[in-house]
Amino acid sequence: MSAQPTPTVVLVIEDEPLLRMMAVELIEEAGFTAIEAGDGAEALRILESRGDVGIVFSDVDLPGGMNGIDLAAMIRDRWPAIEIILTSGHAEFLDRQFPDGVAFFQKPARHTQIIAKMRLMAAARHQTE
Repeated sequence: MSAQPTPTVVLVIEDEPLLRMMAVELIEEAGFTAIEAGDGAEALRILESRGDVGIVFSDVDLPGGMNGIDLAAMIRDRWPAIEIILTSGHAEFLDRQFPDGVAFFQKPARHTQIIAKMRLMAAARHQTE
């Protein structure tokens, strides 16, 4: 009898409380463990204090002087094994250069596509562990 793998921990970064709550619910219903942050600085504090985050799911437009692209670059430098998904409803981000390996979804994105990408990322992580 094999043990079930531990659910991948997803850090959700969204400054709008209702959107963050909806994202957390969607992610947990898909079988992941979700933790949340309201801005980039809070997200970095969480990442510094936890070693179990496997995926970061962040809005690009964040308060506090650090956008999601800047945050993704910091994560890629400090925690290269963490998978990153960015999302934005602003068209100007479509042409932006994202750090290597960062997935991007334009809002409104299909929830099924985002969850499918998370599952692929989690499966790839479990294969390398």
